[in-house]
Order: sequence, then C-alpha cells, then structure tokens
Amino acid sequence: MALIASISGIRGTIGGAPAEGLNPLSLVKFTSAFASFIHQDNTQGSRKIVVGRDARISGEMVNNIVCGTLMAAGFDVVNIGLASTPTTEIAVVNEQAAGGIIITASHNPKHWNALKLLNRNGEFLNAAQGEKVLQIAQSENFEFADVDSLGKMTERHDYNSIHIQKILELPLVDIDAVKSANFTVAIDAVNSVGGIVVPQLLNALGVKYIEKINCDPSGNFAHNPEPLPQHLTEIAEKMKSGKIDVGFVVDPDVDRLAIVCEDGSMFGEEYTLVSVADYVLQNTPGNTVSNLSSTRALRDVTAKYGGNYFASAVGEVNVVEKMKENAAIIGGEGNGGVIYPACHSGRDALVGIALFLSNLAKSKLTVSQLRGSYPNYVISKNRIDISPQTDANSLLQKLKQHYRNEQINEIDGVKIDLADGWIHLRRSNTEPIFRIYCEAATTQRADELTNEVRKVIG
Repeated sequence: MALIASISGIRGTIGGAPAEGLNPLSLVKFTSAFASFIHQDNTQGSRKIVVGRDARISGEMVNNIVCGTLMAAGFDVVNIGLASTPTTEIAVVNEQAAGGIIITASHNPKHWNALKLLNRNGEFLNAAQGEKVLQIAQSENFEFADVDSLGKMTERHDYNSIHIQKILELPLVDIDAVKSANFTVAIDAVNSVGGIVVPQLLNALGVKYIEKINCDPSGNFAHNPEPLPQHLTEIAEKMKSGKIDVGFVVDPDVDRLAIVCEDGSMFGEEYTLVSVADYVLQNTPGNTVSNLSSTRALRDVTAKYGGNYFASAVGEVNVVEKMKENAAIIGGEGNGGVIYPACHSGRDALVGIALFLSNLAKSKLTVSQLRGSYPNYVISKNRIDISPQTDANSLLQKLKQHYRNEQINEIDGVKIDLADGWIHLRRSNTEPIFRIYCEAATTQRADELTNEVRKVIG
C-alpha cells in the first residue's frame, strides 16, 4: 500500500492498514486539513466547495467521505458527480466557490485514487499553499462545526453541458468547418468520464460518425490509463481500417489528450500542444509556455509567428503561473495537456479536441500530413523506480558534474541543454520514481542520451 502526500495533492492506493494507503482515516484527515486551509484563506467569505470525480471504482466511496467531511467542517458542498478535472475547475469559478476537490488519480492504475485541490480560481494550489495543507494535516490543527453550523450538499448534473457550451463559444472553435468536414472520429476514454463528455462534445461540434472505444464509465480500465503509444494498440488497430479520420485518447480525468493518425500511427502526445498552439498562433499571435520536459517544437512554432517561448517547472500550477507572468495565450505540457486561458486556466482535453478539429478541418490535410508539417523531434521518456531511502540530490549532482560545461537549468531537477538536444532528470511529485526525458532529432540519439544518463547516475 502507498500514500503520497505532496504539494501536488494526496495520492494513494485503496485499502490497507490505517497507516497505509488512501483509506477513510487519511481521507478525513487531509480533507479536513484542506477545509481548514480554505477557512483561513477565504477572503471572499464563500462557504461553498465544489467536488467532482472520475469514474474509478473507489470514486463513490471516496466522494461520500470527502463530501461528508467538508459538511462536518461547515462548508456547503456542490457535488457535480462524474466530471472531468477541467469541468470541475470551471464549476468552482461558476459557483463562486471558495475552492474545489477533484477525486482522481489521473493516469494511475485503477487501485489508486487521489484528491486534487483547487483554489477559488479553479486552479491547483501552488507550492506554498500545498505545503500549508500538509502542515495542517500533520498537526491535525482543525475543528469541526457544531450541529447548527453543519454544511449542506446540493447536486448539479449539468456542468458537462456548461463546459461544452463554454468551448463552443470560443471564437477559434469553428463549428461550421468541423461539421462540413464530415469527420469520422474514434474515441478511447479508458472507461472513465471521458466516455460521457467527449461524445457529447463531438455531437455538439457536428461530428456525426463516432467510433466509441472503452467509453463505459465503469472504472474498469481496459488498458493502462496513461495515454502512451504502448497502451493504445486497440485504437491504433481500429484506425488502420482506413475508415476513420482521427482518433482521440483521453486519460481518466480528461485533462490529457493523445491523437492517433488516420493510418494508426501516433501523432505524439508532445505534438498535441504544438498543433493546437500552431492554430491559435496563426490567428492570435502571442507568447507560449510549456514545462522543461516538453518538446522544442513549441519554441520553434512560437518563433515562427513572432512570439516568445518560456519554460516552467513541471506541473500544471507552474505552467499557469509562468503563463500569467508572460501573458501567454496558449501553453501546457508535453503529456498532451493543453491550457487555453481564453476558456480557463487548466489542462483541458476537450478544448484541445475542439481546437484541433477546427485546425484539421481548415487545413484540408490528413492528420498524418498535419503532423508532418511541424518541426520533428523525438523524446525518449523513461523512469527509474526509487526507494524512500534514495538520495535524490546525489543523483542530480552526478548529472550536473558530468555535464558541467553545458547549459544547466535547476528550477526543477536538472535540465541539460545540448547543441543537438536536451536531458531532463527530475523526481516525480506523484510517484516514487525519477523521470529521465531526453530529446533529439532522432530516436537513436535520444536513446543514446538516455543510456548516458543511466550510466552517469548509476
């Protein structure tokens, strides 16, 4: 059993002894700590918190405990039920709530679940705020409301429609162009909430032919839920029939988007953001942001349209902060996460789908031809499992020393910029692993860099 309490949220496996995993006792403790933090930070006086969840098997159990605990802390709960992460973020703002909790472990397997914590702007807590929640949880410095001050719960089941309407109203979402293109679209939603909301969005965009794969929101994930090429063989085979124009794959909470070409080849999760940014920048030139682990192609596309590219530390909250600092009009992460502030400041696969289809329809290209129009880089993404006793700083120092004559960035782990590529080594905030990302012009060179890093850090 595992429990990872970090500034990125509370994530753990379901079950186990009281001191292990994400169980009722830990759920009450961390939800109470969040409620206490919101109470202290609540400058607008709202007593409302939004709660949404993905379709994980444990979701209903976790949801009941979280909602009950918030009510015990004196907050009114708006329970929006099965909802994506971006839908919940929008609901927080729409409800003028003091904060929100999304119950999802994102791309983790089905025996994991997590609490993602939102501020009143529908954005993830920053590092200082997350640390404050952890401190409150550790000290158990929280109180519950008396019987006359308990919160109430209301249920809302219309936020998918509200979210979709918000997307349809974006000036760059061209419904007529998408409808006229007469696309056939496949969607793999890994049997979570994407199976509900993505078809609804496609219907609203005028897509008549939808091939649904794993769209039953049962929580029984049909494959590893991280939308990586090795996990997407089913939709890839389906695409090889030649009868489908584009395939979309979303993770369980629908904030990451992978795209499959009409021939079954992978568009590349790194290029989801690149393609959407290219379309946005064609129409509204400006600045862009992605994290340190994302492809150089976004930098190249941004420069093409006269904008400036900026890199942030890994993590949605860091990307959003950097976007605000530099007035970026589009940004995100190389894991298929698109952030388009014209809609809201959070990764949103639904926004990504709508903008991508608008771009595809207007380009008159196939998906593979569109992919071929962008600068080509290859990223090798690898991981090293570590134990709690691993000296993370020692590994980073070894890499710094080895590449001491190269350009080094230390805002998040260690990133080495080379003439023909880059290396990024960092410890994950959500799993007990180190991530090794290396990018170059060819697969061979990217793999060579990865192997070199493994040798250096031992």
